[in-house]
Amino acid sequence: MKNLLVTGGAGFIGTNFVYYWLNKYPEDRLVVLDALTYAGNKENLSEAQKNPRFKFVHGNILDQPLVESLLVFHKIDTLVHFAAESHVDRSILGPDEFINTNIVGTHSLLKAAKKTWLDKTPQNHRFHHISTDEVYGSLKPDDSPFTETTPYTPNSPYAASKAASDHLVRAYHKTYGLQVTISNCSNNYGPYQFPEKLIPLMITNILTGKQIPVYGDGRQIRDWLYVDDHNLGVDLILGNGTPGETYNIGGNNEWANLDIVNLVCEAMHNEFLKDTELAKRYPHCPSSHGNHPQTLVTHVTDRKGHDRRYAIDPEKITSTLGYSPEESFKTGIQKTINWFLQQKSV
Repeated sequence: MKNLLVTGGAGFIGTNFVYYWLNKYPEDRLVVLDALTYAGNKENLSEAQKNPRFKFVHGNILDQPLVESLLVFHKIDTLVHFAAESHVDRSILGPDEFINTNIVGTHSLLKAAKKTWLDKTPQNHRFHHISTDEVYGSLKPDDSPFTETTPYTPNSPYAASKAASDHLVRAYHKTYGLQVTISNCSNNYGPYQFPEKLIPLMITNILTGKQIPVYGDGRQIRDWLYVDDHNLGVDLILGNGTPGETYNIGGNNEWANLDIVNLVCEAMHNEFLKDTELAKRYPHCPSSHGNHPQTLVTHVTDRKGHDRRYAIDPEKITSTLGYSPEESFKTGIQKTINWFLQQKSV
């Protein structure tokens, strides 16, 4: 039985991780620590809060005494660190918050973990840090995908802040012996995602009849990963990953942004053709009036420092831990659309 502390557990990936873990490991205890900033929503965890083995704590990872008290009081042996500022556009407009949360906040957690798990009576433990493929920079069209040995070349304040936090986590293993693992994942999508990222933004804008902004020519390429396939990878790392190691979690699923826009528009239009009741719920959607959602697509000026291509090579986690994504992009997109259509509002 594990006692887990999940930071950022009311955010997109963290929420999905909570449900994944509670369903798969019903004997484990799980504590979520979340500051409930704009992208965190306590209501996401309403079902989890009915579980007596789950506890929610409203607090900030920068509050080291709070983190220490949680580690001690709940006998935490596993810390899974999702909490982060993660939107590139926001990091360009206001990088300070990214430095504070992603770097200083991660260091605060590391200090709390070291003090609790190592400085007194050493305990069995694991500190798992969630990172991103953006720390590796950008790939050219014919470049091989990122591996765990790809040099870090971050191109945005967000990516730079995550790269710094990765280095701190690794340093606490090498210097102090903290039992850490790191995972760098490709672009996640799925339920509970805040509608500022591409896929949820498209879905909500289609339903409300708003323009779908596409940066530049829309040919930026990303490797897409369904959120519970990411959580499966984290699960395997926590169970059998080697402390001190980094694992890339990818979907082997590269798509250009414009192609994803077209795919989602078509899938959404088909849903309205199949279910005429949707037109009553979403009267502003073009499909409610026989028009295709692609009429909403609008090309806008590309953002500063926009990386052209990301792609993850998951060979290491596949060969050493038996990782394999369970969702295809088609099934994952359909699950995501179905979840949004089931919500009372968008």
